[in-house]
Amino acid sequence: MIEPFTVPFMGRALTELALLALICGPVSVFVFLRRLSFVSDALTHTVFPGVVIGFLAGGLEGIVVGALVAGVLTAVVLTLLTRGGALSDDASTAVVLAAMFSIGVVLVSRRKSYTSDLSSFLFGRILTVTTQQIVETAVLAVVILAMLAVAARALLFRTFDPAGASAAGFRIVALDLWLNIIVALVVVAAVRAVGTILVVALLIVPAATARLLTGRLVPMALIGTGLILGAGYLGLLVSWTASVDYGISLTSASAVVLLLVLAYVLALPFRRRHQKATTTRSSVHELVG
Repeated sequence: MIEPFTVPFMGRALTELALLALICGPVSVFVFLRRLSFVSDALTHTVFPGVVIGFLAGGLEGIVVGALVAGVLTAVVLTLLTRGGALSDDASTAVVLAAMFSIGVVLVSRRKSYTSDLSSFLFGRILTVTTQQIVETAVLAVVILAMLAVAARALLFRTFDPAGASAAGFRIVALDLWLNIIVALVVVAAVRAVGTILVVALLIVPAATARLLTGRLVPMALIGTGLILGAGYLGLLVSWTASVDYGISLTSASAVVLLLVLAYVLALPFRRRHQKATTTRSSVHELVG
């Protein structure tokens, strides 16, 4: 149970997943409450051209910078497109996703020699995480948690009572942009480890599972974080055991996500019926407490 993690690359992989758990657990609650699943999925694909450009400009070291720029740009564009309700969130997200991902595909198709290297961006390589990447994830984790701490109550107010938040003087567009940037930063932090195809699971499944067990926000965040930690540890262990003891090729990132999905399925029988949240400030304080 412990011996595999004495191997350096396994220890680094577990450390990376632990850092991702710290940020994906609480952020997934906001993604769930604001119904931003599609936005999260889109962000994992819209950072693709940034990753390609960053890779072409600076190799593997340029991926994070490229993804960061593309992620923040996407967050700003999505916020502006949905401002005032001129376009629906789904339509705006679909347009930006199609445009950005297509740009990435065009760039890759013109540089076929880089295709195999960039394939790790789609599927992740958690077992090849370096100490530098862990440091980068840790820095992003601090930034993300600080941004959440600064605006958590305002974001909750806007989630449950947009009209009330606006009347109280909060700038709704600024709050939406703040949350979109937080989600974009989480995507950037996680994308190299688990890949664009699987990172969305870390932002959706934990909170969805926790919601089956509780209706209170803080416990939801804690349960979501614990689920990622548990799935990360067991996923790496299962992948190691399958590969080393049985000769079965099983990618670690896929094992982690499958275990998260299994946790959701197992939690279904414990689903409770919760009353819909009211749109008053008192309901927000009750849920936070």
